[in-house]
Amino acid sequence: MHTARFPLAMVCCVSLLPVAAFAQPATRATRPNVVMILADDLGWKDVHYQGSDFYETPNIDRLAQQGMVLTQAYAGAGNCTPSRAVLLSGQYGPRHGVYAVGTTERGPKNLMRMLPIPNKSGLAQSNVTIAEALKAAGYATGIFGKWHLGGPDGTTPAEQGFDTVFDPRTPNPNLWRDEPEDPKGVFSLTRAAAAFAEANRDRPFFALVAHHAIHAALEARPSSLARFKSKRPGVQHTEAMYAACLFDLDEGVGQLLDRLKAFGLDKNTIVIFTSDNGGTQQSSQEPLRGSKGGYYEGGIREPFIAYWPGVIAPGTRNGTPIHSVDLYPTLLALARAEMPHGKTLDGESLLPLLENPNAKLKRQAIFWHFPGYLDVAVIRGRDPVFRTRPVSVIRKGDWKLHLYHEEWQLDGGRRTIDTNHAVELYNIASDIGERHDLAATNTAKRDELLDDLLAWLKATNAPLPTEKNPAYDGKSVPALARGSRF
Repeated sequence: MHTARFPLAMVCCVSLLPVAAFAQPATRATRPNVVMILADDLGWKDVHYQGSDFYETPNIDRLAQQGMVLTQAYAGAGNCTPSRAVLLSGQYGPRHGVYAVGTTERGPKNLMRMLPIPNKSGLAQSNVTIAEALKAAGYATGIFGKWHLGGPDGTTPAEQGFDTVFDPRTPNPNLWRDEPEDPKGVFSLTRAAAAFAEANRDRPFFALVAHHAIHAALEARPSSLARFKSKRPGVQHTEAMYAACLFDLDEGVGQLLDRLKAFGLDKNTIVIFTSDNGGTQQSSQEPLRGSKGGYYEGGIREPFIAYWPGVIAPGTRNGTPIHSVDLYPTLLALARAEMPHGKTLDGESLLPLLENPNAKLKRQAIFWHFPGYLDVAVIRGRDPVFRTRPVSVIRKGDWKLHLYHEEWQLDGGRRTIDTNHAVELYNIASDIGERHDLAATNTAKRDELLDDLLAWLKATNAPLPTEKNPAYDGKSVPALARGSRF
């Protein structure tokens, strides 16, 4: 794992990949500004363009129409802190050790069969973030909103590359009670990000707009709540407060886009919109299985839009599986900056896909690793107690494999793989809902992905839970819910 810092002189310009025929505007002669809008707990099915029958997201929908939607985009983890650590470090969890919010030992300890791997509460200061890399390349850098990496093992955004740090809720987490027209600080964050963009219009800038919406507790402007209370509920989505909070977030997105255009910055700014993890159980993600905190599709698949006038063809869609670990190398490529000295990056630049939707990525698979326990079972999850138990996951092509370490380590591993339920295998192309576990019927594909996953765990020195939990008593543990039963 990288630990060294790097001087400005070590960041220099490099050539970019060729631009597609439709993508040769004059703005490519200069390095683009980057605005990354990161929603909190926004699920794949929550945005209206994904087919919600109740929620309204007109500005996000407009962004999707004018840019590229990556339909198989994934978060770095099933919940906030580890996902943000992946995004900002450009590294999978085993390299930085951030796996959970707070602790990996969440839930009834007597029902945990293994001792979990201890968690890091934040990124080590020595881990060079994408903000530091862009700052060293001459970018102005700002974060507006949620950091969530400042625990005892972490530090502040100002110490990890952000020149400007603004979050109205940090000193006052109950801000909305005093300012009901600014729920979750959506509009304060939007105004601050717009002011930052205007102040840096003569130099390249990176603005991370990390909203608190739509994380609980849900909040909304009175007018927005009234709008959805008077609207007929949908079949899948019905909650007025959830819809209103999302509507306000969408309004903030629209205001920021409008300000960029008013400043004349929109044509040399790439806007990326995504979320940090899947939606909560307050909002069904069907046909995806599960929700926030788990590693079925509903917990990690995200909305993802990239908008860059003149470079990204409007109205395009791309089904390549991508991962938030890819954003660090993508932004380095956009900034024409070298990778920091000694830094290991696990992702691949998405720039070829953004410039040419027919392009292919070189890598074969993407990965997740969660060596602990997260309580509160999810709808259509595997487990009746935990959102997830220790698990590692690989997505390769159309296939996805889950390796559950309790059964793998304690119930015979590969020797009893046909009966110990350590492995689940799904074809996401034909079974997006992960309803039909094919581990027992397609053993060749199962073994291929399992070998790839085990090799990755070894290559990244991923810590694996191996010790039995002495506090485990096995009492009142219902049978695990097998995927094939749903």
